[in-house]
This record gives sequence, structure tokens and C-alpha cells, in this order.
Amino acid sequence: MIEVRDLVRKYDEHLAVAGISFTVEKGDIYGFIGPNGAGKTTTIRILSTLLEPTSGDVRVGGRSVIRDPYEVRKLVGYMPDLFGVYDRVTVWEYLDFFSAAYRIDRARRRIVIEGVLELTDLGGVRDRLCIELSKGMKQRLCLAKTLVHDPQVLVLDEPASGLDPRARIEFRALLKELREMGKTIFLSSHILTELSDVCNAVAIMEKGRIVASGTIQGILEKLQPKRAYAVTVLDRAEEARGIIEGSGAASSVSCADHTVRFHLEGPVEGVPRIVKALSDGGIPIVGLEEVKENLEGLFMQLTRGEVA
Repeated sequence: MIEVRDLVRKYDEHLAVAGISFTVEKGDIYGFIGPNGAGKTTTIRILSTLLEPTSGDVRVGGRSVIRDPYEVRKLVGYMPDLFGVYDRVTVWEYLDFFSAAYRIDRARRRIVIEGVLELTDLGGVRDRLCIELSKGMKQRLCLAKTLVHDPQVLVLDEPASGLDPRARIEFRALLKELREMGKTIFLSSHILTELSDVCNAVAIMEKGRIVASGTIQGILEKLQPKRAYAVTVLDRAEEARGIIEGSGAASSVSCADHTVRFHLEGPVEGVPRIVKALSDGGIPIVGLEEVKENLEGLFMQLTRGEVA
């Protein structure tokens, strides 16, 4: 649904985006991750036809942002990280204004607005002034405005920024519902735990370049091809480390307090062999678990906090 190919954007001599390429499939919730200054917002603005690239191209639904920007805008709903609402209009009037801007026929407009109000759970505040809304309600209103022309692709730049925990949970549930409706969602966020919960693929950007892209599991497997485990023992942890090293089924064995960590060498059958060796050695085992890296750990492994 989104194809980014050799995308470059310069500001005078400053290289903000340095020839990046990645693909977002139809129906993905795609996380776009990177430290401040990495080039994320510049990329998003190009994708949304608000900024022209220096070179390269982005295609949305097969349409080029350079050659067919007006066609791309029909396909894309863009929600910026910083947005304003018109304080002295009602929620209904706000959505009616943007429906008219998208040239939605007056006869259909009421049905469209009713639909997005129901989807974003704003029906109960349709007659309230925008200035009276909470931060979470304003966030949902901006999303409702983004949905009025029924875009195939949603481009959301830091959509959960500043929301309280309950509002973030509700917003995350709404994103999943939109995906079930067939929307492709391109999502930038600094809240990595939330991206882990909703995204099926990610791109990690730093200093204007993509340092990794694909499914979270696929990236983890490249970074950590061997399965990692942690054994917690009641005591004699150093002795347990020696037994695990001598089992022939483990590598990279380390010990900290009561926990011994190791990478499994060979098939998973090596795990019960290690457990048996510890048991035969009289080591009191408290717990055993496979250690899986999360998105935050992945981000820290791949980035250094550099800006473009």
C-alpha cells in the first residue's frame, strides 16, 4: 500500500532523509520509530504530500506523491503530531466543515458525520464546543476529521502524545478496530510499549536512515538468532553456571545474583538436558524462562540517539 524508494530530503546542506526505502503492506499497522531529529516527521510530510522530496519517490496505492499528489490525498488521512481545533465551533460543526472541504455531498454528509462520531465514541458530545473537550476527546475528534473522506491509509504522527493511560488504551483499541475495517495505518510514536501491542511491522530510523525494518519478530531473530534462556536458582549460582557451560548445549553463559543466562546451542531438546544436569548436580531450580527481547530493547540495540 505504501512504497518508499530511495527517498532523500535536504534542507540546504542538511540531509534530513538519506535515501531510505521500505514497504507497508495493505492492512498493516506499521510503526515508524526513531529518536527526535531522526527524520520521521519529514518522511511523514512527504508521504502525506505536504513536502516534496529532493529525490526518490513515495507511492501510495500505486500513486506517486510527486506526479499524482491530489490522487494520493484522496487515499490518505493525515493526523499531525500538533494540531488545533476551532474552539468556538461545536464538534458537529467542526466535522461538517471538513466534510465540506473534502467535497462530500451535502446529502451524504450527515450519514458520514454520524458514522465517524459513532466510531470515535464522540456522539455524546456532538453539540459541545471544541474548547470544552478534554485532551483525549480532542485527539479522537482530530482522528474523526481524518476519517471523514474514508481514506484507505491513515498516517498518524504521535497520535497518543499527551494522553492519560485510559485514553491511550481506548485509542489503541480504536486503531485495532480501524485495522479490522481494512485500513492501513502508518503510525509514528515514542511510546514503544504501545507500538508493540498494536503494530505487526516496524521501521526504525536514525540519522535519516532506516536501521531495521520488517516484522518485530523477524528483526529480533536477525539480532538474536539463538534462543536465550534464564534459569533462576535458590543458591549456588556460580556452580550452576559451570554445569550449564559443561552441558554442551549452551553458549554465552553469564551469572548475576541468582540468575544464570545462556544461549541455547542446537535444538530445543537441549533445555531439558540442561535442567537434568542441574538437577543431578543438586542445584535447587526456582524458575526457567525463555528471554524474549521487546521493542524497547530492540530500539536500544539498534540506535545511538543520533540525529540527522
